Amino acid sequence: MRKKIFKNIEWGILICTILLILIGLVALFSATQATQYDELKKQIMWLCISIPIFIVIIYIDYEIVAKASPIFYGIFLILLIAVLFTKSINGATSWFNIGSFSIQPSEFAKIFVILLFSLVVSKIQERGKEQISRPTRLALALLTVAVPVILIVIQPDYGTAIAYLVATVMMLFAAGIDKKYIITAIILVAVMLPILYFFVLPDHAKTRIDVFLNPNLDPRGSGYNIIQSKLAIGSGELFGMGILKGNQTQLGFLHPKTTDFIFAVIGEEMGFVVAAGIVILYVILITKSIYVAKTAKDNLGSYIAMGIAGIFMFHMVENIGMTIGLLPITGVPLPFVSYGGSSLLTNLILIALLLNISGRRQKAIFVE
Repeated sequence: MRKKIFKNIEWGILICTILLILIGLVALFSATQATQYDELKKQIMWLCISIPIFIVIIYIDYEIVAKASPIFYGIFLILLIAVLFTKSINGATSWFNIGSFSIQPSEFAKIFVILLFSLVVSKIQERGKEQISRPTRLALALLTVAVPVILIVIQPDYGTAIAYLVATVMMLFAAGIDKKYIITAIILVAVMLPILYFFVLPDHAKTRIDVFLNPNLDPRGSGYNIIQSKLAIGSGELFGMGILKGNQTQLGFLHPKTTDFIFAVIGEEMGFVVAAGIVILYVILITKSIYVAKTAKDNLGSYIAMGIAGIFMFHMVENIGMTIGLLPITGVPLPFVSYGGSSLLTNLILIALLLNISGRRQKAIFVE
């Protein structure tokens, strides 16, 4: 059975993941030179922890993992509530600090929200594919996403909350939801955006949007990071200034260079060629994730794969978009490249689930 699973696995997904991790480690090597490579060492340690978990997830049938998801979903709901009472870091209560390490429960919760939502939708559709378009059943399914999203918004962590919503929309699209709901949602978003801006968003969030529209409003304050990021990427030109040779990176003008603006480090020191290569790798990864969703052996696998594709798509677009000034800064990391143990482990588990689903695409490999 193992041979058959490995024969069916979408190896392109794994190759893209490995290449992104390697590029990220090189970028962290350069970005952490001034701190004696502290974050690089932690990233390697998290990678070593993640690999055995990654392998185990591939072997366990994703149906079993999905059935266990309600338990872990409940645990992470409790953690999302508990984290609200921790000390604020950069204006958000999103992390548990354990010694020199930080754990972000909203990252790990992505896994079980996707699994549980996919499980609920697939169960609803056992009585007919059109059942998900019934208001009561749709509301029940959406409740599994709404609760953690509300808790994450309270932290506040708007970027991560939007990632959940993007994944949810893609899963509902795969489930064949009635188009009237999609049209209604688009209209509601269009109406709610100005209301949120003027009456709901805190001042710091409004400032980020204003600075996104015009960084020169506060070039030494809120607009500083994006201005430095654009300078770094632009100065890299075609082939970059060289590892450990980037002016903005090495002289401390770029911040935070190991997380939010790691793409700017790559653009400055490795140039357009590598930066464009990263975008291509993500496009391949997301495209193949959607292909896994289309070829999954059942609805459950299809919805999980689509949700994962949505997570990666949002993170890639938002992180790269904010570093080049096309989108507001939200603090969303670049998967596999940015420093962050919680993010790395979560993303590798999501990749393991994709490989799990792709490896089990042929029903013949299962014992009926």
